[in-house]
Formats: sequence, C-alpha cells, structure tokens
Amino acid sequence: MNPRDQHANGTGTGSTADSAAPSKRSDAERNRGRIIAAARTVFGRDGLNASMASVARETGVGIATLFRHFPNKEELVVAVFADRMEAYAQATAEALADPDPWNGFTGYIEEVCAMQAADRGFADILTMSFPGAQALEALRAQAYQGFLELIGRAKDSGQLREDFTSRDLVPMPCR
Repeated sequence: MNPRDQHANGTGTGSTADSAAPSKRSDAERNRGRIIAAARTVFGRDGLNASMASVARETGVGIATLFRHFPNKEELVVAVFADRMEAYAQATAEALADPDPWNGFTGYIEEVCAMQAADRGFADILTMSFPGAQALEALRAQAYQGFLELIGRAKDSGQLREDFTSRDLVPMPCR
C-alpha cells in the first residue's frame, strides 16, 4: 500500500498531510475570528440590516467562506453579540446588587444607553428576537426580568412613578 492510500485509510503516521490538518483548522479559526471582528464593525456601524456581503467585504473573504463559517445571518449575529448580551445581563445583575434602588435603576439606564450608543447593532439586538439562539434569548429574558425587578424596587422606594412600566423605556435603535 502506498503512503497516500495509508493516509486515506487512516493507517499513515506522520505524513505531510497529517501535519497539515492542524494548520488548516487554525487558519479556519483565524478566518472565523476575522469574520466576527469585521461583523462587529459592520453591525456596530450599520446595524443589523447590514448585508452578509458587506461583512464579507469588510473581512476580506469571499461570501462562500463567510457562509461556510456562518450558514445564516442569525448564527453570525449570535456569535457577534453573545458577549454583549452577557454584558447586558451583567449590567442588570450589578444594578440589582446596588443597595440603593434608585441608584441601581438609574445606573442601569445609563449603562444600557451607553452600550446602545456605542454599538448600533446592539441597539438592534435588543428590539429583535432570535428563537434559534437559546443562550442569547435566555440572557435577554434574564436581563428583562432583572429590569422588571429594578422597576419594582425603584417604585417601592418612592423614587419612580407608580405608572412607569417597562414599555416606557423601549430600546430605541440609533438611526
């Protein structure tokens, strides 16, 4: 059996093809990282209406490479914004940890507004749902429940009007 046949059958050891596989994987990981970084830039600047083609252009890869890593836009959006949604949930947790209900509430509002102002795509994320992205949706639900608790605490302290509801502070995409 020649060395190529051995490799194809999985019986080869230490062939050139064996050592090339890890570099292809690391190259693919580098491309994935570059795509996510470019998508952060594009979505942050243009919002989630930006096309996959614009992300590919920003990355410097072909559209086929982009779709090989992210078969649909939702998967790319989830990869780009998972950490930001975690930060959003963390902002809620930190606000709830503040012993002063009003300070916690206003600190949360300032933090979330700053996050939205810095990233147009994140502002869009807060107004959309991604049913296929369970982790992202769980963080959104956690943050929303925390926000409701912040509202209740601020009302109970007498510093927030009783008629205030969560709908009074709808995330507004920056346009």
